[in-house]
Amino acid sequence: MSKPRLAWAVTGSGHYIDDCIKFLLTLDAVDLYISQAGEEVLKMYGIQLSDLREKIPVYRDKTASCPPVGHFYKGYYHTFVLAPATSNTIAKCVLGIADSLVTNLYSQAGKCRVPSIVYPCDITPEMETTAPSGKVMVYPRKIDLESTEKLREFEYTTVVESVDSLIATVQARLKLFS
Repeated sequence: MSKPRLAWAVTGSGHYIDDCIKFLLTLDAVDLYISQAGEEVLKMYGIQLSDLREKIPVYRDKTASCPPVGHFYKGYYHTFVLAPATSNTIAKCVLGIADSLVTNLYSQAGKCRVPSIVYPCDITPEMETTAPSGKVMVYPRKIDLESTEKLREFEYTTVVESVDSLIATVQARLKLFS
């Protein structure tokens, strides 16, 4: 096997998704995993799956058993990035529910002691986010904020609060493998 890669997953959140994808496309040795909702959201933001496929390997959530998660057991990935992540995905991760490609990836990364970097869409009680039509204000629910806080306590998990923090954290991790 060659040098370990980075696994990156996108869920159905549009929270600064353009910035996340732009950064993702600057990276080498990365595979992209997309949930069904993530695929829908990419289209809403004008990001074409075919354009992504020309640049990086893309895996879609189309199977019940999620075979690609086995890559973690083979040392294929050194880091898992989940950005942006919906409140639904965060809640499932906190509860240990691994019933989709993305939640399975997070679960298996943790079981294999592969560090995860997570950028949740719900960070503060009042925040600006991106919608297909531009910036909007959102007010995450208490339960969503509590899930984000609980995820911070998980081993092998770093929760970031901005695109800049996401970039810095991923770059610091990549320096360990260059």
